Amino acid sequence: MNPAVELYPPDQRTPSLPPIHSVKLRVNGKVTELQIAPWTTLLDALREYMDLTGTKKGCDHGQCGACTILVNGKRINSCLTLAIMQEDTEITTIEGLAPQDGSSAGQLHPLQQAFIERDAFQCGYCTPGQICSAVGLMNEGKARTTADIRELMSGNICRCGAYTNIVDAIEDVLNQKTV
Repeated sequence: MNPAVELYPPDQRTPSLPPIHSVKLRVNGKVTELQIAPWTTLLDALREYMDLTGTKKGCDHGQCGACTILVNGKRINSCLTLAIMQEDTEITTIEGLAPQDGSSAGQLHPLQQAFIERDAFQCGYCTPGQICSAVGLMNEGKARTTADIRELMSGNICRCGAYTNIVDAIEDVLNQKTV
């Protein structure tokens, strides 16, 4: 038997992790300091502590893509990373995709506009994750064909079955044509 276990029965052991941790996150160009438990996911930090509810909580296991955001321009599932792991990164959520410079008030990101024009959102629950994933797809520069887009977007599930319209919207922006 471990001697440390003998000395401290379970009711007398102190936890090894602090109850809260100070974290500074740069989200959509703005730095915010949070006091959170070290095991808080980035998804929960965004939704519960920063009121950025555009990012959706779907399966909470990284399987549906509803929580997809961009970290340093790359798409990730925010339910699979801890907030404390993302200090010193640039986090972009659906709320931060539209131009933030003030000169383009009311202007949407081209993908947001294409999703509207192609009716690619149906119920809308998966849409923020789909759009963030599509932006990440474009940043990667690997999509050349419709099949490439379908494969690279396969981590994002749409329960309404709007896949055809989603692919059309992405192709419109990739090909820089208007609908």
